[in-house]
Amino acid sequence: MKTLILNVDRDDDFGRKAKIKSPIIGIESNVSAANRLGQADPEDSDVNAIFSAISIYNSFKKEKKEVEVATICGDINVGIKSDEILAKQLEHVINVTKVDNVILVTDSTEDENILPIIQSRIKITSISRVSVKQSKELEDTYYRILKILDDEKVQKQFILPIALVLIVGAFFVLTDMAASGFGAILLTLGTYMLIRVFRWEKRVAILWEEIKSGFLTGRLSVFTYILAIVILFASGIMAYYNMTSTIFTSGVNFLPALFFLINIIWGIVLAGLVALFGRVIDIYVRDKKAPWKYWFAPFSLFAFGFISYAVFNSLFEALRNWPDRFNIDPFFTLSFIVYTVTGFMIALVGAITHYYIRDMHLTDEKENEIEKQTKLV
Repeated sequence: MKTLILNVDRDDDFGRKAKIKSPIIGIESNVSAANRLGQADPEDSDVNAIFSAISIYNSFKKEKKEVEVATICGDINVGIKSDEILAKQLEHVINVTKVDNVILVTDSTEDENILPIIQSRIKITSISRVSVKQSKELEDTYYRILKILDDEKVQKQFILPIALVLIVGAFFVLTDMAASGFGAILLTLGTYMLIRVFRWEKRVAILWEEIKSGFLTGRLSVFTYILAIVILFASGIMAYYNMTSTIFTSGVNFLPALFFLINIIWGIVLAGLVALFGRVIDIYVRDKKAPWKYWFAPFSLFAFGFISYAVFNSLFEALRNWPDRFNIDPFFTLSFIVYTVTGFMIALVGAITHYYIRDMHLTDEKENEIEKQTKLV
């Protein structure tokens, strides 16, 4: 029976710090990797883990047992991506070494999250947890904290949100809006947590790169997006001002929020149209053809504006005197009927024309493709 001493580096310290390609198979390769990582970062706990795996390998060899040692590495974005990489490397190691069971060596409980992945592919006979002895001196503790904070993964997970909170809080304090600063800080932290939870980091990075390249190449969409944000922000301020300056006699708690929505609806529509205009122009300039897929979007925005305004405004008027009475008359006024019918008609025209335009472009694309194939033949 052949045993594999398996060291797991889930966040790829070997790749990031020592520039070592994984998986690392064999005693010589692992000793070399341990030395290189030790020279790159002597205080990394993965150094202790790989030397522990090497030590277990040597003890098995002395007992004349059939044994092999290997190290697999994941990715700094610990999670699904990292575990997919580890699973592929593990299968490769098993195929190469032809082992029957595994002794897992880890330096943290985080690495042990890969246990189900390993157990689904091979039997685990033992787990060796490596703990580094820590100094009790205050100076040494301070030094180690500084080293931890210097780690790229720790910086992204902990230092970045703290930095965002400090920047946002300082901005509102300097502008004499300290009362609003707490809400802005909560909004910033909530946004950051959503990005982390849904793993939108790459999408945010791509968006940022598109904005930078847009400024450098003069893409119109970047400027229309900024204008759309300004319009939306200004509409929100105006809607908030109208809401706070209006006296509500109704007992309905959400009536101010309903009034706010009524005042911001057309700002949302205008911002959407401006952003859409820039996007369509950019696609037309880049692809040299009409972006027919966006044909229905402006119709949807206008339909949303008319119907939402009619519904919210009528609901507001109906609840104005609540709880004395609920007035249903606003839903039968000429204004409500005109706005809703206009909205539905706009959506209907957009849907019908979009259908015909789509068929027309699909037919043209098929004809162009047939023409190209004919020329090639």
